[in-house]
Amino acid sequence: MLKLEYDKKQIEEVVDRIVHKTMNMDLTWDWPCGVAYYGVSEAYEKTKKEEYLTLLKDRVDELIDLGLPRVWTVNACAMGHCLITLYEATGDQKYWDIVMSKIHYIRNDALRFGDSVLQHTVSANNDFPEQAWADTLFMAAFFLLRVGVKLKDEDMIEDALNQWYWHIKYLQNPSSGIYYHGYDNIAKNHMSGIYWGRANAWAAYTMSKVGGILPQCYLYPKYMDVAGSLNEQLAALKVLQTENGLWRTVLDDPESYEEISASAGIAAAMLERGNPLHSKYINKAIRGLLANVSEDGKVMNVSGGTAVMNDVDGYRKISRDWIQGWGQGLALAFFSTLLVSDQIAKDGAL
Repeated sequence: MLKLEYDKKQIEEVVDRIVHKTMNMDLTWDWPCGVAYYGVSEAYEKTKKEEYLTLLKDRVDELIDLGLPRVWTVNACAMGHCLITLYEATGDQKYWDIVMSKIHYIRNDALRFGDSVLQHTVSANNDFPEQAWADTLFMAAFFLLRVGVKLKDEDMIEDALNQWYWHIKYLQNPSSGIYYHGYDNIAKNHMSGIYWGRANAWAAYTMSKVGGILPQCYLYPKYMDVAGSLNEQLAALKVLQTENGLWRTVLDDPESYEEISASAGIAAAMLERGNPLHSKYINKAIRGLLANVSEDGKVMNVSGGTAVMNDVDGYRKISRDWIQGWGQGLALAFFSTLLVSDQIAKDGAL
């Protein structure tokens, strides 16, 4: 069992500050909003504070009334996460109808390549032909799995697991255990070949959730790849943690800045995985992450939106001055999970 050191009252107060700051942001229907509101959903699920649900419902209803995007993208499917929570909490069919419209897009219209791998898309254009990015695991694969399990749809579950399987094959370096940012199936390379921090957070966090979501996960052969990949990745990431308990925007580059969304996602993955040997790394991360939340709930030092940059210097120069939805959401995922960490059990010997 994890052996963690934290003040529960302090963490509850930090979660509250981050939620209120997040709901004051002018986020619209796309992935920054999707990750942010996933975090708010997690805060509601873990604390059961009705205020958080009300804030989320009122804002999502407002966005629905203003009009949904005319076309979905892989990134925009991230908004499906909070819709699942809203449907389960309220029973309002309108939320589930939007969930299923996103699922229809993923299953029937989203661009794919190779062995039915989702291409990363951010607009209606073919922005990144036959490219796999780790981001897709959070925006689409994780969402697809959640819905597939809820509907007991085995085809959907297998499709979701297939996304992890091939993203693991394309993105994880089998020698280091760490994930590259992206893979170009046309050029058959990792482009600039950078170990980007947030990419590793997207991969680690989503993989850490699979075993807890999927009933009898051990009966799915591709889950063994998820569990094995995550174990190797976390073993590699723990030694790259800085003295401040954080991870850098380029993980193996000592000149890169410490980046908080990546740090929160990686630490949350360690929490979810529940390996007691990670306790000391999580405890360092608790201190490091708390030091990067402002008095008004802004999660600081979060890098801006980042394409697969041409070189390491491109990653180093991405601004970290501004509040970002993904920083708020991943921090909430970590701190909210911390509040229930005594309930986390590792999934056997996997």
